[in-house]
Amino acid sequence: MTGSRRARITRTTRESDIVVELDLDGTGVVDIDTGVPFYDHMLTALGSHASFDLTVRAKGDIEIEAHHTVEDTAIVLGQALGQALGDKQGIRRFGDAFIPMDETLAHAAVDVSGRPYCVHTGEPDHLVHTTIAGTQAPYHTVINRHVFETLASNARIALHVRVLYGRDPHHITEAQYKAVARALRQAVEPDPRVTGVPSTKGAL
Repeated sequence: MTGSRRARITRTTRESDIVVELDLDGTGVVDIDTGVPFYDHMLTALGSHASFDLTVRAKGDIEIEAHHTVEDTAIVLGQALGQALGDKQGIRRFGDAFIPMDETLAHAAVDVSGRPYCVHTGEPDHLVHTTIAGTQAPYHTVINRHVFETLASNARIALHVRVLYGRDPHHITEAQYKAVARALRQAVEPDPRVTGVPSTKGAL
């Protein structure tokens, strides 16, 4: 590994204004404000359980709907993750985690491959129609898949997320975010036995 594994990315459009600061070698210090309370809760879980230091500031057109803010934040978070990974030297590269949350069990697997791909399976059909309301903009769980696809695409990682079983929309969503967090934590960790890029090609 070479250099600091930190990133600061900004993105401004007519729909949102996003700033993400990320330190892969942090201790789980997280400060999130997107204007979408449940999304704040999910990103807090993601940063904390990945042991990343993560700051997110997002202002979007939540008076219309939370979709733009949620999507654009995932774009910038993915870009920050990709930038912070740098040359990817000395990392474990692969990670996976099973996360239970009461009646729910979720699994995530990550390959820091440089080839963006996402597979998302197993969510019960009722999550397409579920809204988790907060004090401000509600979070529509139908966007879960899009968040993970967007994160994977912009970080240039392969990400597989599946729900094995579950009933409560909050638990199903949170277990997935936490599974992704733990898988990422494992994948980006330094491996003392890896001296270069963990690929037979010599590059990721």
